[in-house]
Amino acid sequence: MNATVITIMVVYLAIMVGIGLYARTRIKDSTDYHLAGRRLGVFMMAGTLAATEIGGGSSVGVASKAYGDWGLSAGWYVVAAGIGILLVSFVAPAMRRTMAVTVPEVIGRRYGPAAQTMSAILGSVALVALTAVQITATATIVSTLGGISLTWSIAFTGVAVIFYTWIGGMWSVTLTDFVQFFLIVGGFAVAIPFALHNAGGWDNVVANLPEGQLGFTKIGWPTIIGLVVLYFMTFSTGQEAVQRYYSARTPRTAVLGSVLCGILMSVYAFIPAVLGLIALAVYPDIDPNNALATVSVGLLPAVIAGLLLSAVVSATLSSASGNMLGSSTIFIKDLLPKLGGKVTDDNELKYSRIGVLVVGVLATLISLWSQAIIPLLVFAFTMRSAGPFSAFIFALLLKKTSRLAGVVSIIVGTVSGFVWEVAGEPFAVAAIIFGSLCGLTSFLVIHMVDARRGKLVPDAYGPEAEKQPVPVAP
Repeated sequence: MNATVITIMVVYLAIMVGIGLYARTRIKDSTDYHLAGRRLGVFMMAGTLAATEIGGGSSVGVASKAYGDWGLSAGWYVVAAGIGILLVSFVAPAMRRTMAVTVPEVIGRRYGPAAQTMSAILGSVALVALTAVQITATATIVSTLGGISLTWSIAFTGVAVIFYTWIGGMWSVTLTDFVQFFLIVGGFAVAIPFALHNAGGWDNVVANLPEGQLGFTKIGWPTIIGLVVLYFMTFSTGQEAVQRYYSARTPRTAVLGSVLCGILMSVYAFIPAVLGLIALAVYPDIDPNNALATVSVGLLPAVIAGLLLSAVVSATLSSASGNMLGSSTIFIKDLLPKLGGKVTDDNELKYSRIGVLVVGVLATLISLWSQAIIPLLVFAFTMRSAGPFSAFIFALLLKKTSRLAGVVSIIVGTVSGFVWEVAGEPFAVAAIIFGSLCGLTSFLVIHMVDARRGKLVPDAYGPEAEKQPVPVAP
C-alpha cells in the first residue's frame, strides 16, 4: 500500500514543480514575483488565502489536538481562523489601496524608519518560524509513509518547498495554492466515510473514545474567543496573508476573496478533528503528530490515502511557500536597504530569489531543532502581531497618526506579549491578547496627546501623500 501512496504523492509533487516552472514564464519583474502583478481575481485570491492558512496547524495539528486533550473541539482552531479572515474583510480595501508590498512598508510610511525596522524584524523572523512549522508537519507524513527518519524527511521537504517557491514566486504560490485548495477539501471529504467504515462505524469509534472527547466546546469559550482574536490580529498584520490582499485586482476583489475564504475555512474545520478522533479510537498508543498519517495508511484504500496525504502535504507546503515568500519579501524590501544593500529594479528579482533560499534553509534548520507544531505556531503569531497590530491597523484606518505612538506601541506590545508568554499566560489570558491590549493602550494615549499638540502626520508616500504634505516632526 505504501508504494501506491508514495507514487501518488510523488506524482503530485512533480505536478507542483511543473506549475512552478510554468509560473516562471509569467514573471517579468519583481512585482510579478512578489504580488502576481496585482492581478488576482476573487476565486484565485480566496483559494490562495485558504490554502495558505489551512496548513500544518489546520490539518496535522488539529488531528493531533483532537487525538489529545482538545477532542472534537479542536475544529474550533480552524473555525476561529475562518472568522478571523472574515473580520479582516473590513480592512481589506484599505490594505489594497495602500499599493504597498509589505506590512512594514506601510508602518514605515507613517511612523518612520525605526518602526519599520522593528516590525520587519518581527515579521520576518516569525515567518521563518512558521515556515519551519509547515516543514515539520509535512515531514511527519513523509517519515511515516517512507519509513525514514524524521531528520531526513525534514531535509527532503525543505528542499522541495524551497525549489518551487524559488522558481515562481507569488505566481507559483498562487497557482499551486489554487490547485491545492480543491485537493485539500476533496481529499479530506472523501476520506471520512472510508475511515469510519474501516474503523467499525461511528458508534464503534464513540465507544472507544475517552469520556468528554466529543465535547463541542471542550477547549472552552475563552480559548475559542482568544483564537478568533489571535487570528484576526495575525491575518491582518501577517505578511503571508496581507501580501495576498495587496495582490488583489481591486479593493472589492480583496473583500470578496476574503469573505469566500472565511466561509470555506469554516466549512472545512472539523474534518481533520474527526480523523484525529478516529485515530484515537483505533490507534490509542501512537504519537499524536502521526494521527493523520496513521489513519490514512491503516484505514483508507491506497488511492484514497494517497489523495488525502497529498492534500495534507499540499496544505503544509502551500503555507510554507507563502510564509517563505513573505519573509523574503520583507527582508528584501524593508531590511536589506537599511543594511547597506542597494536594491534596484534590475537586481531586486535576483535578491528576492536569494532571500527565498536563505529563509528556506533557516526554516529547515529550525524544523530540525524544534519539531513542535501548534505551540510554535501560536508563539510566532504572538511575536509578530502583538506589537505591530495597533500601528498597522490605525495606519490603514486613520488619515493622520502619531509617529511616536506607533514606535512605542510596537515596543510595548511586543515586550509585554513576550513576557506574558514566558510567564505561562496568567489568568488564562492569551499572550497575543495581553500584548496587543498593552500596545493599543499606549498607542491611544500617545496619539491623543500628540493630537492635542498638533503632531499627527499622514502617510508619507501613499495615496494621502499627494493630497497633503507631511509635517516635519520636531
